[in-house]
Amino acid sequence: MTSKITYLGELRTSSIHIQSGSEIISDAPIDNNGKGAAFSPTDTVANGLGSCMFTVMGIKAAEMN
Repeated sequence: MTSKITYLGELRTSSIHIQSGSEIISDAPIDNNGKGAAFSPTDTVANGLGSCMFTVMGIKAAEMN
């Protein structure tokens, strides 16, 4: 397991990365009855995909100098 997710109530979660202790808060968007005060879970998925793409491109760029 790489993270621990805790439901904080009011459509908000806390995800703790076990190895580093980094925390990500997610909050439901306003149009889904949330406060919109943090990344929504779907924002986080899209952001993860973008971050993965840039990481892979960075790895390949380093290999190619």
